Amino acid sequence: MKVEPYLFFNGRADEAIEFYKKALGAQVNMLMRFKDSPEKPSAEMCPGGVLPPPESVMHSSLSVGDTQLMISDGMPGSKPEFKGFSLSLGYTDEASAKKTFAALSEGGKVVMPLGKTFYSPCFGMVEDKFGMGWMVIVDDGSMPHTGKK
Repeated sequence: MKVEPYLFFNGRADEAIEFYKKALGAQVNMLMRFKDSPEKPSAEMCPGGVLPPPESVMHSSLSVGDTQLMISDGMPGSKPEFKGFSLSLGYTDEASAKKTFAALSEGGKVVMPLGKTFYSPCFGMVEDKFGMGWMVIVDDGSMPHTGKK
């Protein structure tokens, strides 16, 4: 079994996909718009009975390293809030971590600047321009919580 994030962007999915392609090197595996659904969406199928715009993203799947990140516009009127969790990006070198951290910071907010900690030679936290929290860490193999030897 795998646990993979599915993020909703309230009409900003196209923008988020392009941002993550640039910031994370994400590759788009699949993208379906509501207008392309094999089953015509109806008001009865949609929460609140409101049909999403036909051009909005119904479902997309992106590869970010070995992980699948799924993205959708969600339903009209939804107000996604990325609270109570962050996505963690692990690197083996500081240069890659710094590059990604800087890219995710564009238009966002640094929560904890990249720096040395007792558990990593380079760790920081950032909230991107969509409000999604990211933790960027360099794993030098000494972190006990990863289960790595």
